[in-house]
Amino acid sequence: MRPRTPRPLVVDTLIAVAMAVVAVLLGQESRSQGWPGLDARAYVLVALAHLPVALRGRRPLAVFAVVEAAAVVYIGLGYWPVVSTFGSMLALYTVASARPVRTALACAACLTAVWVYAGVVSRTPSMPSVVGQALLYCSVLVWFGHLARRSAELTRRLRAEQAERARRAVAEERGRIARELHDVVAHHMSVISVQAGLARFVFDSDPGTARGALGTIADTSGEALEELRRMLQVLREEDPEAPQRAPMPTLARLGELLERVRSGGLPVDLDVEGTERPLPPGVELCAYRVVQEALTNALKHAGPARARVRLRYGAHELTVRVTDDGEGTIPARVPTAGGHGLIGMRERAKLYGGTISVGPRPEGGYEVRLTLPTSAAERGRRGAPEAER
Repeated sequence: MRPRTPRPLVVDTLIAVAMAVVAVLLGQESRSQGWPGLDARAYVLVALAHLPVALRGRRPLAVFAVVEAAAVVYIGLGYWPVVSTFGSMLALYTVASARPVRTALACAACLTAVWVYAGVVSRTPSMPSVVGQALLYCSVLVWFGHLARRSAELTRRLRAEQAERARRAVAEERGRIARELHDVVAHHMSVISVQAGLARFVFDSDPGTARGALGTIADTSGEALEELRRMLQVLREEDPEAPQRAPMPTLARLGELLERVRSGGLPVDLDVEGTERPLPPGVELCAYRVVQEALTNALKHAGPARARVRLRYGAHELTVRVTDDGEGTIPARVPTAGGHGLIGMRERAKLYGGTISVGPRPEGGYEVRLTLPTSAAERGRRGAPEAER
């Protein structure tokens, strides 16, 4: 399980309590520094100068005002000024990291003024040093706060851009799938048309053949309705200028794909378990595309390696495993915007009620494992499709 990230309020509360404790411990040294010791009033002011920092993430300006006011009162009553500075410095950094530079500079001017006021009250003989320290510390706090603000803005922008790219990749892949499903449905309709014509032709002369044709029509129409349902979920307007597409590949053409991969420099073997049988065109297309993408990624990213494709025909499902013994595919380096990337594989698996897992193997290399139900009844029994990483 992914470890939980502590909430900001909890973290800020711990920081505020820690600063208050350090300030109290430091205040115990007040008498040795020639200042009055802490009494009940001083403890209250020390708490007000530090504990409000717990809310700095929600109300940075209000927190800065409260801790500064408490520090001014603390200094004005003649206590050691150093004890009340920690909360003000962190509050100034927070303002600089959450508000515009103009606001941060105004708060820095206030903190500098308080610092100078402390020097005047304490009648220090080195006022230039006090002023220099105040300007230096306040400048550093504002600068680092400004850098943190810019970094947070860049991070938010980057996340938004990544989310938009992922959304476009999903939309493009679904559009491609919808166009291919159109061809699958057209295939079903052609089969139904031919079988209907046969049944009508032999209805009186050969009732057995007619019944067989009607059974084929029933099975094929069920598959077609299933494909239509999926197509309507992802269908979007097809580009009228799209180039003419080649016939959809099937698992029968997997050998041609493996030969192309071998010629590209990646040795690959094919193992088939179970009895090969015709599958719904959409299922075969999904399996073919996943194998194609997995081998393409291995060819690009696995380095010197050997790959293996395993097909297992079960009673109600098809299992596809593509493994390699190379360096492994780095997900961040796999393109997702054009063609069939990792997002596309997951979308295809989800579309056909299957599951897919993609990741490194314990013994080294990389594995893509796809499981697809091979019948409409099985897909309906499984319920809503889910894809897993």
